[in-house]
Formats: sequence, structure tokens, C-alpha cells
Amino acid sequence: MTDHATVGVVIPTLDEARALPGLLGDLAQVGVPLDVVIADGGSGDGTPAFAHEHGARVVSSPPGRGRQLNAGAASLATPWLCVLHADVRMPEKARDALRRAVDEGVDAAVWRLAIDAPERWARVMELGARLRDRVGGLPYGDQGLLVRRRLFDAVGGYPDVPIMEDVGLIRALGRRCTIRRLDASLVVSPRRWRREGPYRTWVRNTALVTAYLLRVPPRRLARWYRPESR
Repeated sequence: MTDHATVGVVIPTLDEARALPGLLGDLAQVGVPLDVVIADGGSGDGTPAFAHEHGARVVSSPPGRGRQLNAGAASLATPWLCVLHADVRMPEKARDALRRAVDEGVDAAVWRLAIDAPERWARVMELGARLRDRVGGLPYGDQGLLVRRRLFDAVGGYPDVPIMEDVGLIRALGRRCTIRRLDASLVVSPRRWRREGPYRTWVRNTALVTAYLLRVPPRRLARWYRPESR
């Protein structure tokens, strides 16, 4: 792996000091050159200081995941971008998949979803995510994204909307390239499902995506979606 294969990693944060240690530790074991950027939306829990202490750069942005991710991407000049949520873990198989994808020169790729919970509902949610991805071609942001920088720029990055920025970008990329499904999973924290209730969360998210695909404006959808749940 040569220097030209450096991957820029963008992690959007808002009070994620508790979640970051696990992911940053995983990234330190990837084995390819990384430039890790924390795109912070105004954390008050010491997230930026922690990130600096562990070798990541920090870019400040107005809150909003799409805006934060675009700000992080704008600070990078790497041929690949890798977008990860702060509450995911990248186990060995997922790290291996990242290395292979870069070696093979993929245009865009996502991981599978695994939820770090033993309960039956977690397996049901994982199955639902696989079906949504295979049938509808709509992986969510929890599944991460590896994308060629030139493609990211060609579609204009993440849309500046308060919700569904990940779906908007995936649909734009899908019109230009084949998005590979990597044979490995990112492991996501169950905190959101446990806080709101897994089946309630699934029903709400399904309704929101359906409305988005029916062209309901994202700003209207955002009023139906509690910001703190993101």
C-alpha cells in the first residue's frame, strides 16, 4: 500500500467523547494510511480535545450531519473518503474488507450492519437492514461508506438537508457507479434502539424513508424526527 492510497476518514460528532475511543482504536489497526477528521457540531463534553489527543484532526461546523460531513470532507485531499458514525466499531473483518476494497480500487462500498446487542430484536433489525439494502438499494449511514473522492465531488457531496442526507448521497452515487456490498459488518451501538424502542424506531424510519422517496421535503420530515435521536 503506497501513500497515494491514503483514506480520509470523516466522523461526525456531537458529544461523542464516550463513543470515540472504541472507533479510534479500531482505526489505528486498519493497516493503511489514514487521515482521520472529526467533524464536530459543537460538542460540550470534550470530544474535540479527546480527538486531538488521539491523533485525529478536528473540523468545526454548524450542527447537522450533512453539513458536518461536507466540512470534514472539504478538509481532506485524499483519493478515498470513508464516512463512519462515531458509535460504530470496525472489527478485524471490517478492517480487512476496507483494505481489500482500496487495493481493488472500488468506486464506492458499504459494510453490512450488525447491532451490538444479544436480544432477538437486534437480529430482526439486522435482517430488515439487509432486505432494505438488497431490495431497495438503500444502505443507511450506520453501514459506513467508502467512496472515491472524485465521485463524491461529482455528485456534490451530501445534500444540505436536515435529514436523509445519507439516502440522498447513496441515490446520487448509485446513478453513477455500482456500490459494492462488502462481506463484513460494522458493529453499531444499540443505544438508539434501546432508547426509543426497536420496533417503534423501525416503523418511524421506514415511514420517513418512504415519505422521502415520495418527495416529501426533508425539512418537513425533520419536524417528525426528534433531533436528539440522531
